[in-house]
Amino acid sequence: MRLKLILRVILAALFMTVSFPVYSQTVPAATQSAVRPLTVGVGLSSFDPDWAHGRMLGGTLWIDYTPRWMPRILYGLGLEVEGRDINYSRSSSQPPNLREDTAGGGVVYTWYRFNKFHPYGKFLAGFGNTDHESTNLVRHHDSRTITCVGGGLEYKVDRRIWMRADYEYQRWPEFFMITKPAGLLNPQGITVGVSYDLSSSHFRLFRK
Repeated sequence: MRLKLILRVILAALFMTVSFPVYSQTVPAATQSAVRPLTVGVGLSSFDPDWAHGRMLGGTLWIDYTPRWMPRILYGLGLEVEGRDINYSRSSSQPPNLREDTAGGGVVYTWYRFNKFHPYGKFLAGFGNTDHESTNLVRHHDSRTITCVGGGLEYKVDRRIWMRADYEYQRWPEFFMITKPAGLLNPQGITVGVSYDLSSSHFRLFRK
């Protein structure tokens, strides 16, 4: 059920990004050619769920939209939508049903000064869902509005394929309500994956 919700959020954001009009701006040709307006990626994530001790694994899907028509002062600024499911490889000290799912979007800034390497930073906001089991074996499900900060590096493998190494830090507010004040949940981790450049397909929509 939650996976369907994540996919719906991502598909809705994808529809919005391809619906943006394309404007012309004065931007250096070399930099303009380096921009990949629309990319879709998938990766493997290793996260510290901030719950007991140990890391967990999961999958991540992201969509980036970076318009070429931005004014020069904002060039490199784009939008990112991301969904993640952390649900595998629990440690013995973690609840047996521990799971953390997130879906959200926000802004990403990419430096296009280098040919094959593109460092970036991002700020996202969205929703987080978690399943966990308390010490008295009662199972709980909880949801929060969360914020995420992070960044990473992309490396060009060939004309359309890029490798990505990403770090993300999440803030789940007022999660542990039994503490005074309510404690934060701060999952963090890395994602390694690959993205595919859909730029040509994207601009073909506006040529007719």
